[in-house]
Amino acid sequence: MELPMGKLRNEVLKEVVFPNLGVEDAKVVYGPRGGFDSAVLEYDDEHYLIVATDPTLGVPRETFGFFTYHFAASDVAVFGARPRWLVVDLLFPPGTGDMFLRRTMEDLTLECRRYGSTIIGGHTGVYPSVSEPTATTTAMGVVRKDELRLPLAKPSDKIVVTAKVGLEFAVSAAYFRGEELSKVLSRKELMRLNRSFYFETAVPDALTAKPFVRGMHDATEGGLTALHEIADNSGVGFRVYAEKLHLDPLVRKVLEFYDLEPWSVSSTGTLIAITPPEKSNSLIAELHKNGIMAFELGEFTEERKRVLVEGKEERPFPEFKGDPYVGLYGV
Repeated sequence: MELPMGKLRNEVLKEVVFPNLGVEDAKVVYGPRGGFDSAVLEYDDEHYLIVATDPTLGVPRETFGFFTYHFAASDVAVFGARPRWLVVDLLFPPGTGDMFLRRTMEDLTLECRRYGSTIIGGHTGVYPSVSEPTATTTAMGVVRKDELRLPLAKPSDKIVVTAKVGLEFAVSAAYFRGEELSKVLSRKELMRLNRSFYFETAVPDALTAKPFVRGMHDATEGGLTALHEIADNSGVGFRVYAEKLHLDPLVRKVLEFYDLEPWSVSSTGTLIAITPPEKSNSLIAELHKNGIMAFELGEFTEERKRVLVEGKEERPFPEFKGDPYVGLYGV
């Protein structure tokens, strides 16, 4: 069987990857599993070490350093830890100029200073087998054991989402398919989308939301279909109300141009917060106070159905069958 493009499906991970993880180690509290984008290790009597790794490729060159930090750092932050240490591999194709390396390191360092992170090691090199700039970042942080946030829900928990659904797809489309999108977007609108990549991070969202939530998840490849992973791991269902979804008007234009629904498109930086009902309003208020728009999209249910409510109609919530980003850009 040929592996599909993009993130491997959970069934492949369960069959091929998860059974082959080396020896057991008592220090591993939570290891690899579907829907868990970080590992949790014993650190000391009071703390856990959170570890996550992510690649950076197929992104606009202007954004490479930014995402080299934020893809992995976001996964650490949603588990409740501030990203503290980074190990970064930078692999470049022949012909890469030193100015690109300089810009990458300057942007990466800027984000490290913003969040108090330190690069502690890695690897850099130029290789003929590498066709485009590629980074792999491992981020680590320490969290008090009573402040660990796992992507698990209980019935009646609210689904609060930051207002960046579909932004990753729309921004990438503006970069890679700008001429095509000029049919429906003005030059000013395309420029605004190009600059919006700075919002594609869950780090500030998660650090702000942490006191109000039970758990968190970054809606990356597959977007809001990550709700299925949360439900699978928690033994619950959920109801999502389409009328409550807030989409940036430019994102809506892009999705309509490509005839796409917003539920399964890449939405990196969109925080899915699993929130006890009594804390939902306080969470949204705190996010708004910090300049992060958010809204309540639905709730988790004891009944294990996964439902999308559209007006008076109900249908099963879409599954992750392939991210449109992969189909358009081949990454």
